[in-house]
Amino acid sequence: MEVAHLATQELSVSPEPLLDVKEQVRQAVDIVELVGNVVQLRRQGRNYVGLCPWHDDSRPSLQVNPERQSFKCWVCDIGGDIFSFVMKMEGVEFPEALSMLADRAGISMVPRQKRSPSAQPDGQDAGDKRTLYQAMAWAEEQYHNCLMSSPEAELARKYLSERKIPSEIARKFRIGFSPNRWDWIIKQSENGPFSSKVLETIGLLGRRDEGRVYDRFKGRVLFSIRDSQGRPVGLGGRVLPELGATSPAKYVNSPETPIFSKSRLLYGLDTAREAIRKSRTVLVTEGYTDCIAAHQYGFENTVAVLGTALGDSHIQILKRFADQIVLVLDGDEAGKRRANEVLEMFVAQQVDLRILTLPENSDPCDFLQSQGSEAFAKLLENQTVDALTHAFIVETVGVDLQKDVHGATNALERLVSIVAKSPRPAGQDRFREEKVLNRLARDFRVPEEQVRSRLAELRRQSRNSRMLQPTVARHQRGADRSSAKIEPWQRELLEVLVQNSNLAPIAMKEFSPDQLNPGPGQIIFETICRLSTAGAEPTFERLMLEFDDAAMKSLLVELDESERIKRLDGPETLLQELIDSHKRLELEKRHPTEIAALRDEGLDRSQKTDQLRQLMEELRSHHGISDPTDG
Repeated sequence: MEVAHLATQELSVSPEPLLDVKEQVRQAVDIVELVGNVVQLRRQGRNYVGLCPWHDDSRPSLQVNPERQSFKCWVCDIGGDIFSFVMKMEGVEFPEALSMLADRAGISMVPRQKRSPSAQPDGQDAGDKRTLYQAMAWAEEQYHNCLMSSPEAELARKYLSERKIPSEIARKFRIGFSPNRWDWIIKQSENGPFSSKVLETIGLLGRRDEGRVYDRFKGRVLFSIRDSQGRPVGLGGRVLPELGATSPAKYVNSPETPIFSKSRLLYGLDTAREAIRKSRTVLVTEGYTDCIAAHQYGFENTVAVLGTALGDSHIQILKRFADQIVLVLDGDEAGKRRANEVLEMFVAQQVDLRILTLPENSDPCDFLQSQGSEAFAKLLENQTVDALTHAFIVETVGVDLQKDVHGATNALERLVSIVAKSPRPAGQDRFREEKVLNRLARDFRVPEEQVRSRLAELRRQSRNSRMLQPTVARHQRGADRSSAKIEPWQRELLEVLVQNSNLAPIAMKEFSPDQLNPGPGQIIFETICRLSTAGAEPTFERLMLEFDDAAMKSLLVELDESERIKRLDGPETLLQELIDSHKRLELEKRHPTEIAALRDEGLDRSQKTDQLRQLMEELRSHHGISDPTDG
């Protein structure tokens, strides 16, 4: 998503709570401008509407409220504020969304402090992430310019030409080159804005035992690795064949740094993100040039892992953008090596994970360049299998399932063991496991009950192993969801308070948070009470700042947009009705016998009055609430 620079002045944030930073960002960023950079908006009454970017929308379902600085899609049932919008569009969590918006608004996320005499000059703080991002962008530019124009990069340009990577693609992916000198980037930095300490922090420089620093990527073609926001964070270096004798490692990635973690990054995601979002499918390759070639040949929804296997963290990231993940493997040996791990991820996570194994001795780059895009598209259509089928094929190679009882039994045992390693499923995950077990029984032609029995046995054996805690946690999450229901009267109460924050003191006298069901509704009411007690009016805008979770923000927007409350002439009347109704329910719940007696025709009016007064007094004493007849 391309978000415009929404403010130009640099704001310095004093050492105050993060809430102040969030409020500054909220005030600096106009949600209409933010959303309008992604969706074409038009005015409709007091609001703006546009086509929702998260579903196939033909009638404008996305509504943006400029007064409340909120958005809502009524089809997707998604709503929130500027932070929620960036979280959803970019597939990031709240801290990253806050950082992105603060950066674009020119608001510093860290307080300015006095520097000691030994500190680096301004812009040179090696512990400041903003400095590290800027330094990485500067270095990317140096290496890229070297590749494109320096005589020292002639071998690198020749290598890329042989790999059929033209200059326009090199520019698109910001490919670079580090000359075969230990001090090249150090020399560049002598007249540049960043110190060697900063360059060492972001992994461009290594340090020898004797303390000397050196260019970690010397003699290598460099593939710029960017995060999902398009910021350079690291490099992947491929040694040139002519220099391989002096650099035995074929590939070198940036080390782990404050801005680079290879297990949480995917090469090309910033470029592929929009194509992935549109197709809801992502292709995952195992090499940089594989990813680049896929883009060249029209498969722009392709990313690559960074010299590591596709892992759980990668899948969590990709699930934000895609419904289907296709892992493209180089050949049969690679497929066999990855079969078990892929199946474990398929079972453990609710993801449509599919495998395409290319013909032996070919990788995506070679195949596309020799066979073309049509042949690759046919492979994707006809040869892609789900993870379970892939594992079945790998485990049963050379096994006659009809005659080789021993081989078939061992293969089934290995597959069931993989399923047993996943957390015990609940909810929709249970249906997923049901299908897996059904397929295993059908493919191996054994009774399904035998497969289930063996799975249960394996899980019992591992009950005290590492899988126990995740199982408990999964059940607990299910319990949390089931107890999170907001009853109608509680929803009405929250709607009134979110839209009319001045009524919070009245509600606090009559209700306590523990009277609401545990879950989101109770948390919101607790927050309203806390803010009001502290002397801060719990307005909708303030409540939105209190919560980082996108689901909580969406719920707040729902409460704020409730039309039934907006149509009321006097919300105070509805609040009083809720109070009176709740008191009656409390009385009936706590004193069913006494209430029945009040309905008894045998008691005279004075007896009933005394009985009612006694009940009301006990109720006020129990909850610490005031007499409604007072004042």
